[in-house]
Amino acid sequence: MPEGPEIRRVADRLEKALVGREIVGASFGLRRLEPYADELVGATVESVRPRGKALLTAFDTGRVLYTHNQLYGRWFVVRAGTTPRTGRSLRVALETERDRALLYSASEIELLDADEVERHPFVAKLGPDVLDAGTPPRVIAKRLASKAFTRRSLGALLLDQRFLAGLGNYLRSEILFFAGRHPSERPCDLTDDERAELARRIRSITKRAYTTGGVTEEPAFVAEAKAAGEPRRSWRHAVFGREHAPCRRCGEPIERLEVGSRRLYLCPWCQGR
Repeated sequence: MPEGPEIRRVADRLEKALVGREIVGASFGLRRLEPYADELVGATVESVRPRGKALLTAFDTGRVLYTHNQLYGRWFVVRAGTTPRTGRSLRVALETERDRALLYSASEIELLDADEVERHPFVAKLGPDVLDAGTPPRVIAKRLASKAFTRRSLGALLLDQRFLAGLGNYLRSEILFFAGRHPSERPCDLTDDERAELARRIRSITKRAYTTGGVTEEPAFVAEAKAAGEPRRSWRHAVFGREHAPCRRCGEPIERLEVGSRRLYLCPWCQGR
């Protein structure tokens, strides 16, 4: 499933294509939504915002399109009059005079009134978005120390969207590695300085993934690996997906664990307890 950085990059593409533009054509590929397509025609898109792993597209009519890609959903942005080559099922089409924004294969789609958004069952459970400007490291550190989260294991906490929206499985492994923390540790086991460092890593690694299109490894290691002709899968992440490969910091083999029924990768030396 795409994580927060990937969803934010999708939001950026949709924003460029749609915001400030009038919808001249709209359709839904789900029968329950078909009656609402006509009311979007003539509306202007005001914003496209990520909320964790969901997208909220707001119109000047007071309506908000909620979409969640889940595992298989994918947005395409193409020029007006064109259609991407795909075998996927079209679920949403929003067309302007210049572009078409097309959502394929997703099933979690709803058209809401603006005042319903924060009460939506998914949105209501979300914590602050990890990449929002209003979620700097000091806010994250405060949440790590809060009663609601401080006794949770880090391996579980970093997948809990109530803690921070937008984190996911590859980010969990990468954040813990760069922070030098073991997944069994809890925020309450750390000093104030250690929680502050973890908070900085949560923010910076997620931001790096957003900026680079999913690469979390440090730029110096990426450049070295590229120069050596290594494939992308070997340098995209420091530990995630690199079971048995040597840690680039200490040389120890990367290990894979199952934590919260999800795979987690770590360096037993750099993150040992």
